[in-house]
Amino acid sequence: MALRNHQSKTYITQPSSPKQPQLKKQAKQQRYLITKGERVLFLMLLTVVTILGIMIIQTQATVRATSADISLLEQQIDTTSKENTDLSIQVSELSTYKRIWKKAEELGLKLNEQNVKVVPGQ
Repeated sequence: MALRNHQSKTYITQPSSPKQPQLKKQAKQQRYLITKGERVLFLMLLTVVTILGIMIIQTQATVRATSADISLLEQQIDTTSKENTDLSIQVSELSTYKRIWKKAEELGLKLNEQNVKVVPGQ
């Protein structure tokens, strides 16, 4: 009799089989908290944010390149302006009356009052 009681206890303590499939269904339902529509919306949002980020970076790169070009052009303008100032000083130094008269005498020219014509100034 002791053997029969021992065997009957094992049958009572074993879990019943219908409860296990219910736990698996509940576990599967809990895994998918995000629906397919939400995933699609999330991917679309991620795509839009990525595209906008790339556009912003590209615009900033273009602005920096343009700023570098402007800086280079301003530098060239300053250099040309200095050269023009230096050349205008040289012109004023080389066009003095004494220098022109000295150069004319070296070339053998003489002052003839009858051949002199007055040219209106600029």
